[in-house]
Amino acid sequence: MSKTALLETIERETGPDPRWAVIWLHGLGADGNDFVPLVPELVREGWPPIRFVFPHAPVRPVTINNGVPMRAWYDIRELDLANRADEQGVAESVAQVEALIAREGERGIPPSRIVLAGFSQGGAVTLATGLRRSDPLAGLVGLSTYVPGAQGAQAALVEGATRQPVFMAHGSQDPVVPYMAGKQSAALLRRMGFNVDWHVYAMPHSVCAEEVRDLGDWFAARLAGG
Repeated sequence: MSKTALLETIERETGPDPRWAVIWLHGLGADGNDFVPLVPELVREGWPPIRFVFPHAPVRPVTINNGVPMRAWYDIRELDLANRADEQGVAESVAQVEALIAREGERGIPPSRIVLAGFSQGGAVTLATGLRRSDPLAGLVGLSTYVPGAQGAQAALVEGATRQPVFMAHGSQDPVVPYMAGKQSAALLRRMGFNVDWHVYAMPHSVCAEEVRDLGDWFAARLAGG
């Protein structure tokens, strides 16, 4: 297998010599800067130092946006959720995320101390990566997102993957990724054996303060366990 080139990233460390890492994947058309401002809102006093890694997705043409090139983790060819995600693009992005996880290992942070998070498209890649990991991460965070290729998710699931706790959250007024898509994806993951912490907020395709607070509670539980 050829070595996957590392994506460009933005990094923020909350203290010296971090022993935990969070890799956070942005949504369609955004870039790694999108969630950098969330770090001070999320991180709490007393947490161990954490390295936050915000990669930039590759630029590619996106079919539903008239083929305009933009940062995207995969092409979106149809609005229908069952066929929305380009499988090859998802697989390529999973490989790129795995390369970032491996780099953290080289820097002294094992998978058991890495949380993989993502919003929308980035969340879909997060969940797709999690299904395929036999060496569990500390946790998976999927915000305003869905399991891509849900009909093949069971076949993609590897032994050990369900040991990864999952935080999923969605807006009840989301016009981009329908609320039911998130709810059904959370139910699918639970049926496969994942422990899913599911939250709903009265918001569109976005992030709200209450969600950040709940996510902070979830992170605090992970960090306390390590």
